[in-house]
Amino acid sequence: MNKTVTEFFNHNHNHAQNRFAVIPTVLRLRADEQLTGRGVTIAILDSGFYPHADLTMPVNRILAFHDVSGLENTLDEHQTVKGYHWHGTQTSVVAAGNGFLSNGQYRGLASEANVVLIKASDEKGRITEENIACGIDWVVENRERYRIRILSISLGGDQNLMWSKSIVDQSAERAVQEGIVVVVAAGNSGFDDSQPPIPPANSPSVITVGGYDDENRLGSDVISLYHSNYGVTADGIVKPEIIAPAAWVATPILPDTPSYKLAEVLSELYDAPDYLLPNLLMKYSEEIELPAYLLMETPNLIRAEIESRLRENKIVATHYQHGDGTSFATPIVASLVAQMLEANPRLTPAAVKQILIATADRLSHAPAIRQGFGMVNAARAVAEAGKEHHELTHTEFGPPRVMNGLFLFTYHNDTACKVSLVGDFNDWHKSLNPFMKTENGLWRAMLPRLSTGNYRYKFLVDDKLWIEDPGNGLKESDGFSGFNSLLHVM
Repeated sequence: MNKTVTEFFNHNHNHAQNRFAVIPTVLRLRADEQLTGRGVTIAILDSGFYPHADLTMPVNRILAFHDVSGLENTLDEHQTVKGYHWHGTQTSVVAAGNGFLSNGQYRGLASEANVVLIKASDEKGRITEENIACGIDWVVENRERYRIRILSISLGGDQNLMWSKSIVDQSAERAVQEGIVVVVAAGNSGFDDSQPPIPPANSPSVITVGGYDDENRLGSDVISLYHSNYGVTADGIVKPEIIAPAAWVATPILPDTPSYKLAEVLSELYDAPDYLLPNLLMKYSEEIELPAYLLMETPNLIRAEIESRLRENKIVATHYQHGDGTSFATPIVASLVAQMLEANPRLTPAAVKQILIATADRLSHAPAIRQGFGMVNAARAVAEAGKEHHELTHTEFGPPRVMNGLFLFTYHNDTACKVSLVGDFNDWHKSLNPFMKTENGLWRAMLPRLSTGNYRYKFLVDDKLWIEDPGNGLKESDGFSGFNSLLHVM
């Protein structure tokens, strides 16, 4: 961008939060403020983008822009702003914005991370599965050039297919195998379990993110689930794995739009002293369509109308409004992953997923199938990331597999003293199949080849904690607000 810092602040409004402010993400998640994603690159695949000041000032952290459709060759701030630029601008700033236009308040957890922006929409704003797959493939091809470690996707395909039959899922799986942590929005149609996540959110190896709502109350115990897509995919995998804030999230208002101008005017009026209000109302009355009778009203009534308009338009600061959806929960998780990788660059995608799952907090009052392993715990995830010294791969952190004619089960837990494998195959006996701890921090258990059929099982940790297999997405309700893992033997 060619604007100077001085030009950005040469105006008549302030950049502070207003009385309708939402909780900044860093504060909401009680995240580690010392880690900001330094040295980590996040790729954002979305509808379109604008080079927002929160990403470009005072230093431009946008390393590259690629339009899958070939329509936009550069990310030019002077191009005509289109509606499809809005969503990607919001998700990229939620992930890596530094809060430049909010005095640093509405910054992402990865406020110093670099970003690569990939536009997936065509000239009419439509997004096809082919474009999503091509966008993912471009990230894989350019991962080393831009040192891309994370891919955040708040887009979805058309239908719930088996991952092996979806070009989007195949691209997502390939990205994970190439060392990229892929974080995907579950979707916002989860009013019942007939709407499981669709490609790429149904991919086995990606981290699928659902949402929760804390009602914009700091430290609130009143947390409800957002209507995220959830359920069993065509492959029998339960999604999502985790949930993150999906309501009351501060998002940027797209510059050079009527909404942007409206927010600026309302903010200027909101901050103006009483004696200036009449003149300012005359100046802006047509532009913001204020009722004519307000010109004759008292300052208190005028301010009531202004506040009503601010609330109606969800404006929380001059250049921000609050949004909702798993589209925003996803870049929040992506920014947390950037913190984890800053703390420990050696983490593999499998290790990142395992740590997020292991450190999440499951809501006791909500169905497990709608929240996976629960709410992300930012501080705990970063702390565990810093301590992890094993390089777990998908093979080591995955479902049971056959090795040398035996079924091999693996589990990673550095603090456990004892782990047992219990299930249908041993009549749920607690001591018949103990795990053995290996030098690389993994627990391993072996079973003889089982006869054809379907088996349910759990892990028993330290004789007190019953958990499903974190590496196996195949599971079903255990009847006690949790899951049994499933093993299908052909």
